[in-house]
Amino acid sequence: VLTGDRASSTGATPSEEINGPGNLMDFLDEPFPDVSTYEDFHTIDWLREKSRDTDRHRKITTKSRESYWELIKGLLDAWSGWVVMLLIGMLTGTLAGVIDLAVDWMTDLKEGVCLSAFYYSHEQCCWTSNETTFDDRDKCPQWQKWAELMTGNSEGAGAYVLNYFLYISWALLFSFLAVSLVRVFAPYACGSGIPEIKTILSGFIIRGYLGKWTLLIKTVTLVLAVSSGLSLGKEGPLVHVACCCGNLFCSLFSKYSKNEGKRREVSYYFPLKTLWRSFFAALVAAFTLRAINPFGNSRLVLFYVEYHTPWYMAELVPFILLGVFGGLWGTLFIRGNIAWCRRRKTTLLGKYPVLEVIVITGITAVLAFPNPYTRRSTSELISELFNDCGALESSQLCDYVNNPNMSRRVDDIPDRPAGPGVYTALWQLALALVFKIVITIFTFGMKIPSGLFIPSMAVGAIAGRIVGIAVEQMAYHHHDWIIFKNWCRPGADCVTPGLYAMVGAAACLGGVTRMTVSLVVIMFELTGGLEYIVPLMAAAVTSKWVADAFGKEGIYESHIQLNGYPYLDVRDEFTHRTLATDVMRPRRSEPPLAVLTQDSTTVEDVEALIKDTDYNGFPVVVSRESERLIGFVQRRDLTLAIKTARQKQDGVVSSSVVYFTEDTPQAAEACDPQPLKLRRILNLSPFTVTDHTPMETVVDIFRKLGLRQCLVTRSGRLLGIITKKDVLRHMAQMMNQDPESIMFN
Repeated sequence: VLTGDRASSTGATPSEEINGPGNLMDFLDEPFPDVSTYEDFHTIDWLREKSRDTDRHRKITTKSRESYWELIKGLLDAWSGWVVMLLIGMLTGTLAGVIDLAVDWMTDLKEGVCLSAFYYSHEQCCWTSNETTFDDRDKCPQWQKWAELMTGNSEGAGAYVLNYFLYISWALLFSFLAVSLVRVFAPYACGSGIPEIKTILSGFIIRGYLGKWTLLIKTVTLVLAVSSGLSLGKEGPLVHVACCCGNLFCSLFSKYSKNEGKRREVSYYFPLKTLWRSFFAALVAAFTLRAINPFGNSRLVLFYVEYHTPWYMAELVPFILLGVFGGLWGTLFIRGNIAWCRRRKTTLLGKYPVLEVIVITGITAVLAFPNPYTRRSTSELISELFNDCGALESSQLCDYVNNPNMSRRVDDIPDRPAGPGVYTALWQLALALVFKIVITIFTFGMKIPSGLFIPSMAVGAIAGRIVGIAVEQMAYHHHDWIIFKNWCRPGADCVTPGLYAMVGAAACLGGVTRMTVSLVVIMFELTGGLEYIVPLMAAAVTSKWVADAFGKEGIYESHIQLNGYPYLDVRDEFTHRTLATDVMRPRRSEPPLAVLTQDSTTVEDVEALIKDTDYNGFPVVVSRESERLIGFVQRRDLTLAIKTARQKQDGVVSSSVVYFTEDTPQAAEACDPQPLKLRRILNLSPFTVTDHTPMETVVDIFRKLGLRQCLVTRSGRLLGIITKKDVLRHMAQMMNQDPESIMFN
């Protein structure tokens, strides 16, 4: 236990119960601020945090037997986790709905405005119109483009140029506001946030990354960034937003605010209670999102699909080819983006983030406007590519040549020859594919909120739709070929191009992120297409295999390595035959290990050691001659304990002896100056390994237990220490990388 109760006048103090009677004060019996907290950019001690929570729970259980009030307090403590989940779900669902609605409105604002209600998006504006026709369902008198509103003319070169200019101007304004707000108020609000979230969950401290300002600025600038038309999405940053919500509500309950490990119960291990609470939070968020109804279709999925034709075994061939494309795209994107981001970090480019965002936005807007498939929002593009061509569809992609004598159900339209609209759409989609592939490489990682799910899905959906139309036309014109003969008879609805778009989206997303099972689940969540599990799995697995052939790391792991975050990926295999003695410090050429003795170190010695070194903690030994290990003390706890002792205890001076022993010699208590007993901040059970322990085992221990450091001993004698950064350096060295280049700066 790190803090105890105040001594009462009638009973024994906790230190007397543990350390025996005596007059020497142990100042950690009285709580003082910041004990057991961690400094910025340091790793937490998982075992220590777990022990503290166990002691806290034991204390609550003991007190609950003393009175009904303590019992009620214990019940409130037990239910606090569910309260936190309820609040997280409600706020996350609300923010997600508001962001969706705001993005739809501001994206359409670049092209025009609703006269009946300026805060309506294009779709919402025409919902309320009674003058919308079937052929021109996207046009209504209430919605006017800027040229029509300003000049009264909606056609012609002048109107086109004016709309073009205003489209670029709005895009530049939105992106400038986004990057300026991030730069001035919350620098941590940039990027997707997923690499940092993974690192934080693994035990790394980044103060302010999940703070209130970051939550506010990330929410606002996410809307601005997506609305600017840049090739980025909002799904990744929404993970960061949700984690900020969790951190916000955790700070309201001491159970979580005072225990860094308790906040991170989803990282190295996943308790069953956390699973249920996560499910509850997701349920609340889903109900909240359903109440807001941001998609306007009373559904919870972003790209709802409903295909009327089953897939056939022969189609697995193009599905697998889409998986190959996804793997190649993932490799190209990761290598290109990491190279660009490294150049940004090491050249003058990184000193002008506002200029970079403005330039990329200008290029994107100039190239996107002429093509209708890049002008619209990426979510709308994916939704159109996923859709099946029914009788009510007016998209160019559905401009097929119809048989006037056909009399079939609306949802059972046979394959037909492609019309001029389809061929026009194909070359526009081909141009959009090249544009998206190139511009996304330079967009992801800029100093604005930027997600990768939607752009990756867009690349795959475009490629998939092109392949789907090609297979559909081959099946129609060559239905007597052996590959089509068994399952595609003339006049039948054989091929669904929208399904190919969905499979392609999954393949490209898998190639970039290296997800498989979770990717298929995400696609279910986004589309509701549960019956297409086999095509999705085939494409996801193929894309991962192909991408893994060029490199094991996904985009988020690559950015973790680029930034040098101390993150141990559980998927990385360590098969080298090195030992703990090969990695531990100090090395032969280095000075001896800085240690404290249990009963012969003075306050002056401790303060000098803290001043002259930057270590996070120090081993405590019996003596420098024997070097028998007693325990481990954290640097921050040691500093605060001495500072508080000087303020509260008379007689503590530089020459006072610091005792880490259980009992203090009576001669020491009677002498002058007064000694200082710091037994309570000593970790008596630090994790240790022997010098001949294989590093494969050590790496596995660090991963599964989330260790901050472990001590190396031989027969109880201290030899050295291995920290998490030592492990990361060694793993990099074994992979022929520069060990120091991967460390966080």
